[in-house]
Amino acid sequence: MADFIASPTAKPERAFLIGVQTQKMPPGEGAELLAELQELVENLHLAIVGSALINLRVPVSATLLGSGKTAELIEQAKAAGADVIVIDEALTPGQQRNWEELSGLAVIDRQEVILEIFADRARTREAILQVALARMQYSLPRLTRAWTHLSRQRGAGSMGGEGETQLEQDRRVVRDRIAHLKVELANVVLQRSVQRRKRLRVPLPTAAIVGYTNAGKSSLLNALTGAHVLAEDKLFATLDPTTRQLVLPGNEKLLVTDTVGFIRRLPHGLVEAFKATLEEVIIAGFLIHVLDVTNPNFEQHHVTTLAVLAELGAADQPILTVFNKVDLADEAMRRRALQLVPDALFVSARTGAGLDVLAGRCRELIAGQFEPTTLLVPHDRYDVIARLHQLGHIHEQEHAEDGVHIQGRFPASQAGFFAPFVVPEKPKKAVTARKR
Repeated sequence: MADFIASPTAKPERAFLIGVQTQKMPPGEGAELLAELQELVENLHLAIVGSALINLRVPVSATLLGSGKTAELIEQAKAAGADVIVIDEALTPGQQRNWEELSGLAVIDRQEVILEIFADRARTREAILQVALARMQYSLPRLTRAWTHLSRQRGAGSMGGEGETQLEQDRRVVRDRIAHLKVELANVVLQRSVQRRKRLRVPLPTAAIVGYTNAGKSSLLNALTGAHVLAEDKLFATLDPTTRQLVLPGNEKLLVTDTVGFIRRLPHGLVEAFKATLEEVIIAGFLIHVLDVTNPNFEQHHVTTLAVLAELGAADQPILTVFNKVDLADEAMRRRALQLVPDALFVSARTGAGLDVLAGRCRELIAGQFEPTTLLVPHDRYDVIARLHQLGHIHEQEHAEDGVHIQGRFPASQAGFFAPFVVPEKPKKAVTARKR
């Protein structure tokens, strides 16, 4: 049995990647996914010593690829000096175990790579708990990998052998840990919902920035709001939602939230575990979908993001599509972008190009959420005026003898507060036809 199974703590350093092109996939998608897998694996600080792209007609239950092709790829990986094989498919626990037994190497799939990256990036309490839960749920059916070296010690007694007993104990520990994590996460989510309710007491309109990982979402939030959110050129640099206030033209205010980036074949367990974080997407008034106009695969990234939004129940949200990095784009890239989304905006978070147009479009989107209203507030009710500044957007404020005349937009949900000060609209005079 392989040393890495007997010593699960040994850390692989050299990876051999295997991509798969199936008949159901569009031509070339397997190669694109393999290139993406390479970037993912590099984020784990593994040296890539080789790769192969396989055309798969019919999946084989035991090893996915069939015995002959599996043996050939194992030889290639060993010849390249790899100590881990990374397969760009979701392996069943049985397939993973069979690959490891045949190769004597560590074997992981795309899901495990993404889980490890998320674990490395998590910073806040909520993100750490969410990643831990997803990893535990992923590892539970795979615990036999860690205890295969004890299989020879199993006895014939009614209680089973040492390996069997230890395996069952580990399963109970993992199940207990999953239950404990769910309770902890529920408490954290409850605390965050309380914080959100406090924030929404001042009912400002909200927007969430979504998009494929590394499209420049955090950079856009920083450029729009002057925030200092971590923005690095690597996958999943941001896991935790960050909300900042954006002041729009006319002094209107908008709360903008940066969210975790999406990716093709995002593990379903991660989507479930991150539902709480991605709630910001669901409750937002509208979404700002950011795409990297210089990425040759932005069409696929567009499809992937919309698919994840649909899975989150946010497919019907108003979406403002923004192509970032326009300062690096040529005319052909722009034409492709407009063919995909004809009313998209072009911006550069780095240079600031197009940000004023984006801010103006955001203002247009929220205009329908707040009702235009004319108010007359007595001079002795400056507390009302202060509250109105918090509630909505005051465009004009004029002091007169009869009070303070205010024109602005305020949420209909707060009409009970400002209704006593509303100035009724003057009825329009009927136009009658003159007799000749």
